[in-house]
Amino acid sequence: MASTIAAADVNDEAQPLLAQDPSAGNSGDDNDAQTSLVQKAISQTFKSTAHLANLLPTGTVLAFQLLSPVFSNGGRCAPADRLMTAGLLALCSLSCFVLSFTDSFRDGAGRVRYGIATRDGLWVIDGAGSTLPPDAAAGYRLRFIDFVHAFMSVLVFAAVALFDRNVVACFYPVPSPETKQVLTSLPVGIGVICSMMFVTFPTTRHGIGFPVSPQ
Repeated sequence: MASTIAAADVNDEAQPLLAQDPSAGNSGDDNDAQTSLVQKAISQTFKSTAHLANLLPTGTVLAFQLLSPVFSNGGRCAPADRLMTAGLLALCSLSCFVLSFTDSFRDGAGRVRYGIATRDGLWVIDGAGSTLPPDAAAGYRLRFIDFVHAFMSVLVFAAVALFDRNVVACFYPVPSPETKQVLTSLPVGIGVICSMMFVTFPTTRHGIGFPVSPQ
């Protein structure tokens, strides 16, 4: 009897302090699946943000951010300041629209050349004598989706401008509660819609002011 009790005690001591439940493996798999879904969601969010960033030429945005406080007098606009700020917004919007039709390629020497998309291909605007073969130029032809991207680029720039406190203070020095709500919600709505559209219909162009993909 004593030997039986001793053997039982030895068996109990041999057991781990935290015995693993048979269902714990399923719980671990569920946690891994949830982690994977979260990682995919985060990855998709970053991808969408990167696509959204590709809608705006960096040079245009940088010029706007530098000139906006100067043209708007720090948000304290006189009539002349308001007119100059409106001109800056129009010029930057036009720049975003036009630059959406630019593209780039590498010539035989490996240098990046820029051009404007046309119905026949790519009109090279730098590098005299740099041309593309007809079969390669066909991939740079002007398409309807380019106009869609150009329109979205202008919308995203408008959202950036609405987030600029100098511009808002210049045109709406004392906004009403309804105006504040619109100025807060509209840029977010534009960003979400344009991001979804751009992820669904991405562009392959890398023009002036846009990052050039390595080749």
